[in-house]
Amino acid sequence: MGLSFGDASLFRGMIHVFFNVGILDVVKPLTKVPFCHSFIHQSEKYVQSIYNPVSFSFPLSQTLTEPAIFARETSCDCRAPHEKLTIAQARRGTPVDRPVRVYADGIFDLFHSGHARALMQAKNLFPNTYLIVGVCSDELTHKYKGFTVMTEHERYEALRHCRYVDEVLRDAPWTLTPEFLEKHKIDFVAHDDIPYSSAGSEDVYKHIKEAGMFVPTQRTEGISTSDIITRIVRDYDVYARRNLQRGYTAKELNVSYINEKKYRLQNQVDRMKEKVRTVEEKSKHFVYRVEEKSHDLIQKWEEKSREFIGNFLELFGPDGTWKQVFQERSGRMLSYALSPRESPSNSPPRELSPLRSPSPPSPPTRWHNARPSPPTSPKGASASISSMSEGDEDEK
Repeated sequence: MGLSFGDASLFRGMIHVFFNVGILDVVKPLTKVPFCHSFIHQSEKYVQSIYNPVSFSFPLSQTLTEPAIFARETSCDCRAPHEKLTIAQARRGTPVDRPVRVYADGIFDLFHSGHARALMQAKNLFPNTYLIVGVCSDELTHKYKGFTVMTEHERYEALRHCRYVDEVLRDAPWTLTPEFLEKHKIDFVAHDDIPYSSAGSEDVYKHIKEAGMFVPTQRTEGISTSDIITRIVRDYDVYARRNLQRGYTAKELNVSYINEKKYRLQNQVDRMKEKVRTVEEKSKHFVYRVEEKSHDLIQKWEEKSREFIGNFLELFGPDGTWKQVFQERSGRMLSYALSPRESPSNSPPRELSPLRSPSPPSPPTRWHNARPSPPTSPKGASASISSMSEGDEDEK
């Protein structure tokens, strides 16, 4: 079952809104519903039939895979009828083959995020926007604003690779004339609403604002080409030294001979500082490892010393094992030294024979002339004492 729409322009506007914001990809799961399936199928066929490079200068399908095209210097590529639009009409939406042509111009030197955000705002001013970006040449820029870092060709290429740009217009005029706006079929001009005084005018967009064709965008605070150049100038020595270190010559950097030698010396000093810093880090790591190992050694030594002291006290302490052994051995030795000797029980008794007269008594020993040797040990002393006692008994 097909769908019939009485208002074809309304249908085309709805299709563009769905296609531009990606709603078709979101509602694809609804194709199981007959009405939704028929609507999506007719929408895709309509987009494929009218949205092609032949009828339209730059299809949106190429915005993320190819750079933006350059505008022709002779005429506009837009072939659709170009009637005058108001801001209200543009915000309500236009047919796919009749996009709202928005123009944004500038220098775009050192292309940065502030430039990209301004172009993003210009691209999203209306549901169906075709963004044309005009880039002024080096000649005009040097004349009215000042010297640029990037050449005009570098700035053209930077704009071509911005995702929000549909067309780049080279050598854009400094002041927009009605003839220029008519030539490129421009509906609205996007720029921040701060008065831009230049070329003898207080505001070069004054006549655009009076004609109702001006749409303001917001500036991004904290980022601009002048800010970037200021950072480079402020840290000029740092960047000069860095580029010298990377192989650039002093002539390429426009650096004098004295400054070159100064920068190279500073680079050598920095390298020495870095080496010293590296050695310090390594020495700190080494000291930390030594401290860890010494701590482990001290801990092990303390454990071993406690064990050694405990064993020593166990052996040689007041109640130690060695003292008990020594006392037992000393007691046995003293008791053995002080106890008298006993005669053997097996020896027969000595009897005098009647036939043999007793031997005459031996002359008395002169004790005062005898010098007995001192005993060398307690055992010897006890032996001598026992022998003396036996002699006394014999004499009795």
